Amino acid sequence: MKVIHPEGWAPARGYANGLLTPDGALHVGGQIGWDADQVFRSHDFIGQMEQTLRNVVAVVEAAGGCAADIARLTWFVKDKSEYVARQREIGEVYRRVIGRHFPAMTMVVVKDLIEDEALIEIEATAYIAPR
Repeated sequence: MKVIHPEGWAPARGYANGLLTPDGALHVGGQIGWDADQVFRSHDFIGQMEQTLRNVVAVVEAAGGCAADIARLTWFVKDKSEYVARQREIGEVYRRVIGRHFPAMTMVVVKDLIEDEALIEIEATAYIAPR
């Protein structure tokens, strides 16, 4: 397996941002709404969601893929009511980052996340055809 770490990102501590298997399966570890320096620039759900999706795509691109290669997304959110209330904005941001590609998805409401400032975490599986 090959560890995937986007160029310019602060080092991951105790985990890998992505692991690419020889058959092209890319497992993207849970991404949150901080930037490459591990700083939260937004404390708003939509802002963090956009950054989280951009982080997922960055890991996929670092492995040689693109958003259309994502086969599965699992979303972990802390506030179900905010997610439900902001569906229009969520759709707009999702299409801006991922496009009109809709992989299998799961949404899980959680009590908390490891990083106190995080409002959302998304993990993914992608398939990147071996070249």
